Amino acid sequence: MMKNIFSPTNIETALGETKATTVNTSDVANLLKGITPQNQSVNAFIFDALETDRIYHIDTIKKVCVDYRLRFLDSKYFKGKVPQEAFDKIEALENEHHTKLDHFKIMAPSVLFVLERTDDPLLFVPLGNDYFYLIHKWGTDLHPFRKALVWPFRSLLNLSLTVLLISYALTLITPISLFTRTPDATSFWLLFFFMFKSIASVVLFVGFALGKNFNPAIWNSKYNKT
Repeated sequence: MMKNIFSPTNIETALGETKATTVNTSDVANLLKGITPQNQSVNAFIFDALETDRIYHIDTIKKVCVDYRLRFLDSKYFKGKVPQEAFDKIEALENEHHTKLDHFKIMAPSVLFVLERTDDPLLFVPLGNDYFYLIHKWGTDLHPFRKALVWPFRSLLNLSLTVLLISYALTLITPISLFTRTPDATSFWLLFFFMFKSIASVVLFVGFALGKNFNPAIWNSKYNKT
């Protein structure tokens, strides 16, 4: 039981769960009907031959990126190594659909667009109408607590609540007698205010110094500092 609770997060599974709550899979094929690629020789899929459970709308992709602090960028910005298996699947799709695939997108942690690491990249190709087809997933799964760890970075409210909770916890474990001979409620709240101000100052300084921003602002940004 404990092993299942703290098992790594499979982003492909998270995508499927998110799509189940936002998109009616049975309607996906109908929504894609009538799409005519601008270039008939590129990404001209035979939609009846596609696996609908591998088709994702941009809204689903965005939500997962925001929840897990991931980026969804053109493959040219990806600095990791794409495995041969992904190229084999691309070739198989091209042969099956008699087309050439291009304009690939990759969903992965920000660091994978800078350094070579292996944390759960996913390779997509656009279908049109803001839909993307998942070709291949590789690498290791995400840390089981990643969604919780990046929760503070989803919005200013989340970050403020996190700083408040940390400040309160530190105030509780700090002996007030170190600062006054007559500990009382006033002393506690003064110490809490000091803790909050100190932690908030550090968070703001680090955030500005490193050019950090909230998840909704970076999920599809190609810039390191946004």
